[in-house]
Amino acid sequence: MHRQPIDLSVPIGPDTFGPPSTNQQLQMEHHHKGPGFWQVTHVSHSVHTGTHFDTPWHVYEDGAKTSDVSLNDVCGRAALFELTKGPGEAVTEDDLGRTDPGLQPGQLAVLHTGWSDEMWGKFPDYYTQSPWLHESAAHWLAARKPKAIVFDFFEEYCARQPDFTSEEFIVHRILLGAGVFLIEQGTNFHLLRGKNAFLYPAFYKLQQSDGAPARLFALTED
Repeated sequence: MHRQPIDLSVPIGPDTFGPPSTNQQLQMEHHHKGPGFWQVTHVSHSVHTGTHFDTPWHVYEDGAKTSDVSLNDVCGRAALFELTKGPGEAVTEDDLGRTDPGLQPGQLAVLHTGWSDEMWGKFPDYYTQSPWLHESAAHWLAARKPKAIVFDFFEEYCARQPDFTSEEFIVHRILLGAGVFLIEQGTNFHLLRGKNAFLYPAFYKLQQSDGAPARLFALTED
């Protein structure tokens, strides 16, 4: 029996900034008509702002775009890795091996550090002080063939700098190149502890895009 959905998404609004690579602030504009109340909100932001997913086109010119991805490609059973990492610390291959809950091909590897729970909304520190994923850990994950990796921290070390090159996006290139999607800036992963959970990163069905915002949630089973 399915229980109530568990919301794993961060909130976004006018005070939200995207990663340092673009440093774009979310913009909201409200449009009204009278004589009574009628409102429509226009929102402008990067698709990599808040909880979202990345496709291979983000780092590969010939990679799959958002419109090439089905929900079945990114939804799946969660394998929760409980990681203890502080600001600026790397998540390594050894860390994943030590905390592996038994990740199987086709599952979603959920990497839980608690960083988003504590630091989301504190910009730019959320990005620049975050734990990050070591190249060895990216290879470890790719070898186990999950559908996607779900992060609650800013995993690409070079992305905290505004002047990186495309080839420095090592973790993205390893994982997206292996056909593993990335679901970034999740939160509340502690709510999955001890649960048999199925994750749904319900993303915008955008065309000609390298990713999309997503409302990430989980359903659990008894």
